[in-house]
Amino acid sequence: MNPDSVSAKLLEALPAAVLVLRGGLMVYANPAAHLLLEVEMSGEYPQGLVGQPIVEFIHPLDQSHSVNRIRRSASSKTANVPVEVRLQTRRNRVRVVLVTSVSVDLEGEPGVLVTAMEVRRDSTTGERMRRSEEHFRRLFENMQDVYYRTDALGVVQLVGPGVRRVLGFEPHEIVGRTAEEYYPNHADRDAFKDAIRKFGEVADFPGQMVRKDGRIIDISISSSALFDEDGAFAGVEGIYRDVTERKELERELRRLASIDSLTNILNRRAFIERAREELGTHYEPGIEQTLLLLDIDYFKSINDQYGHATGDQVLTRFARAVGEQIWSTDLFGRLGGEEFAILVKHTNPEQVRDLVDRVLDAVRTIRLEADGRPSRAVTVSIGAARRTSIDHRVEHLLDRADRALYQAKHGGRDRVFWERTA
Repeated sequence: MNPDSVSAKLLEALPAAVLVLRGGLMVYANPAAHLLLEVEMSGEYPQGLVGQPIVEFIHPLDQSHSVNRIRRSASSKTANVPVEVRLQTRRNRVRVVLVTSVSVDLEGEPGVLVTAMEVRRDSTTGERMRRSEEHFRRLFENMQDVYYRTDALGVVQLVGPGVRRVLGFEPHEIVGRTAEEYYPNHADRDAFKDAIRKFGEVADFPGQMVRKDGRIIDISISSSALFDEDGAFAGVEGIYRDVTERKELERELRRLASIDSLTNILNRRAFIERAREELGTHYEPGIEQTLLLLDIDYFKSINDQYGHATGDQVLTRFARAVGEQIWSTDLFGRLGGEEFAILVKHTNPEQVRDLVDRVLDAVRTIRLEADGRPSRAVTVSIGAARRTSIDHRVEHLLDRADRALYQAKHGGRDRVFWERTA
């Protein structure tokens, strides 16, 4: 704006604050605006406010509404109805102003003309506002959770200082960037957006974010959708918190609930559940699945002769020896007592036979040594049942493998018996 023009001189003489905005930035501010926002004009006027984003001077609770009004003003020739807005001065004082805005043509470029006049309150009202603002700011500054607000495109407009503790970023490093940038898995963010648009709000919604140091943390989000005066979606506002410790504890509890405490492999319930998932509901030609049922030979006599402590050692050594032979895609679990099971997924039956031979040999290397007692080797009997097209339940395979195990025991033990199907 030409400072020598009549319009410029008129604006400078006005007692009301006048701002001209373009793209959310102030391109003109009269002296009254500088006084209102407590920004000194340094050097040649009007460098003080020019180039700064208007949102930095709007109270956090009024930012979304005010930004939407300014955006609408840019596309309308009609001035907005005056409305009260809280502003934050450069000295962190809160002032209530009556604001109106309208689109203008500034030297051939579109812009928004904003006028603001401070609303004077009596001393009692002013003191209540000051205490309320101090209380709000104290809560805002000390929140352990992260308060945030985005626009309709997911660009962060405001973020609380709690982001330093949770993500390791300074608030100014977050503002202006999209929330998606901090999600390691975009599917999490998509699920969150879908829930917000469908229900209008979410509570304790799970997700993950990436900290500044690269560490991935678990978060819990509680947020609500924002809408403009026309009812159009305008963004999201809410809080999120770091729940990594809680999630890790939950994962550990789930792991412990599925792991046999002695042998550190799957317990019976977890093995059956995982086997059901592996078997699915349909038979895949070309992909073979074989269930091996293993029973340590003469385990009762081991407990009787060597004691239960030695028996427990045999179980742990057995689980370790067998676990070293199986493939990473196999399921291995303890069904109870000295009985174990392996579900093998393969494309070649010879692979399973080789696995069984390795398991038999590995178990034979386990020897019991005790003072005054002869050395004794440990052996295992194995019943094997290959899945057929009619096997849709793990219980079917277990029954057939159990019959094969019975044959292995009665055939002399320390061996495998393959259940034959028609």
